[in-house]
Amino acid sequence: MIRKTIRYIFIFQILFCSVLYGEVINIDKIPNLGDDIKVPELPTEDIDEVDNQGNVIGRRVLEKNTTVYLESRVKVFVPLEIMSDIDIEALVIDDQKLKIPFEIELNKVPEKQDYYRLHYSEKEIDIDSDGQIDTYIYSSPFINTRILKDNILYIDGEKISKEGTFKRKIYMTIEVRE
Repeated sequence: MIRKTIRYIFIFQILFCSVLYGEVINIDKIPNLGDDIKVPELPTEDIDEVDNQGNVIGRRVLEKNTTVYLESRVKVFVPLEIMSDIDIEALVIDDQKLKIPFEIELNKVPEKQDYYRLHYSEKEIDIDSDGQIDTYIYSSPFINTRILKDNILYIDGEKISKEGTFKRKIYMTIEVRE
């Protein structure tokens, strides 16, 4: 009685899954999927059930075997990413004021216009650490193209009080307008 109930539950699960996820098809009607995909072989004989000690406690009788062919489709979303690293080298002499344009390349054109913003870890920079802001980064407020060309690094030489070579890493991230 219990084996018969288990068998019916097993058959019901196979039918339910085949109706829910695909259609039951005959193994002869499987379409040509190429050499990369291999259909596993189906069992062809009855299976003995054994317990942990190796004793045979029952036998599963194979009544029918079928192959279920499932097809799935996946929508892949690629996020908007910054593709370019920017290294700017500038020589400032005395009280010189420099405007250095630079471009930022993204991996794709944004799907929505006026939705994404470019965020810098710092926009106003004290490059020589003397307490006066001497370097500014200006960019357009929104990202609407794949290559952003409206970016300017402005350096005010009057506010730089120390001589030397100064380096600063500024991180860029993309923010969503919400």
